[in-house]
Amino acid sequence: MRENKNKFPPGWDEERVQRILAYYESQTEEEAVAEDEAAYEHEYEGQTIMEVPKELVPKVRDLIAQHQV
Repeated sequence: MRENKNKFPPGWDEERVQRILAYYESQTEEEAVAEDEAAYEHEYEGQTIMEVPKELVPKVRDLIAQHQV
């Protein structure tokens, strides 16, 4: 039996990943821009959107993971 080497976060599986990929790959550029702009306009209370230098992304992800309740 072949071992599955893919690792997904809790609640995720191959089917979910494929659905999300299909969704984003089928978007037009205009739809993608509109979705991004809407995200900036409708920030959730207690959350923010910010730019982070690429080399810091792993550290920021670690901090967020540690903060999850």
